[in-house]
Amino acid sequence: MPTPSALHRHPGPDAPPVHETGRAERSLRAVESAAPRPAGRFRGDLTTERWWWSPELHALYGVPDGSTEPSGQLLLAHVHETDRPAVREALAVAGTLGTAVTREHRIVRADGQQRTAVLVCEPETDASGTVVALTGLVVDITQAHPPQDDEHVRHLETEVEQLRNAMASRAAIEQAKGILMLLMSCGDQVAFDLLAHISSHTHRKVRDVAVAIIDSASGRHPLPDDVREILHDASPPGRSV
Repeated sequence: MPTPSALHRHPGPDAPPVHETGRAERSLRAVESAAPRPAGRFRGDLTTERWWWSPELHALYGVPDGSTEPSGQLLLAHVHETDRPAVREALAVAGTLGTAVTREHRIVRADGQQRTAVLVCEPETDASGTVVALTGLVVDITQAHPPQDDEHVRHLETEVEQLRNAMASRAAIEQAKGILMLLMSCGDQVAFDLLAHISSHTHRKVRDVAVAIIDSASGRHPLPDDVREILHDASPPGRSV
């Protein structure tokens, strides 16, 4: 897996555009809708070392969309120099340990204006648990300050927790889809449809179904009987669940 420093190298000319992967793009839209304040999305592919920023993130940093190649290095460049080591460490932890991170920090826009933001970063993993990408949000919380306002602080803590929960759910669903794609020899959409089908017929949330599949694949817990029965019926001939 690429080292943390590899997160900040510019992609090669042959690297495919990150937004063409589609899956992270679609899933992050749902997460972004949970953000009650201005927010921009990003994704850094650790395999191709290619980064993608949403137009909202370009606007948040005051960088015209298409004017420069998005990268982890550029993201860090817009973090206030005092806060930069903590944000760099958070990205490294997410990329090497596979741990979701949240960091409040100051950003410096291209026009020199300073804003206060929260970075919420969730690692994407493949079926083996290897971190393959970092996805997340940068949420502008400037209006939530000053911090001595207890009501605003509680509000902000609730908002950040909602974002973290939304991203944790998305990450679990993406990992379970990867497992089903390997198990069923199917595509992305079929894997998600199967998760939704199991959710509907077992009266569980999609995230809970995803966690059950991940726990089973990792050997932590056996599949619930009702989930196992549906997967068994859906399995290709000759394969067992």
